[in-house]
Amino acid sequence: MSSPSAGKRRMDTDVIKLIESKHEVTILGGLNEFCVKFYGPRGTPYEGGVWKVRVHLPEHYPFKSPSIGFMNRIYHPNIDEVSGTVCLDVINQAWTALYDLSNIFESFLPQLLTYPNPIDPLNGDAAAMYLHKPEEYKKKVSEYVKKYATEEALRSGEAVSSESESSMSDFSENEAADMEL
Repeated sequence: MSSPSAGKRRMDTDVIKLIESKHEVTILGGLNEFCVKFYGPRGTPYEGGVWKVRVHLPEHYPFKSPSIGFMNRIYHPNIDEVSGTVCLDVINQAWTALYDLSNIFESFLPQLLTYPNPIDPLNGDAAAMYLHKPEEYKKKVSEYVKKYATEEALRSGEAVSSESESSMSDFSENEAADMEL
């Protein structure tokens, strides 16, 4: 097992690497609490959408997985519509210290939006629609993108659910309020 200072250095390095990449990062409470602007993948119903994804890095990161959640509403079988919680095995169960933050935003989340897993849903309605009425599903996703996942919606703060702000207990009320800005 590595020392706590080695884990802290890795956390700092990963966050700085993410900031220096194409991702827009807003630091909230030190380098372990921030949000990342995430864009919907091309060729999917999420294309053109922009979301704020909150990230909390636990004390034992990278050996323990980060907590992530969508701040503004998204319609997806594996994302809870109210809390923004993400159901993704590679983050929740299969996380390894070999992964870093760029894996989440450049691979895991784009793959999740491109290939939903309706067999393990957090949003049962979205999963059922995805399986049984795919055209209606795409239409509903597009409606959510237009209503909740635009730059204008993010600026106005209307797209950010108050439920999602309070769903992550590690964030203080002041930090959640900062995310709306």
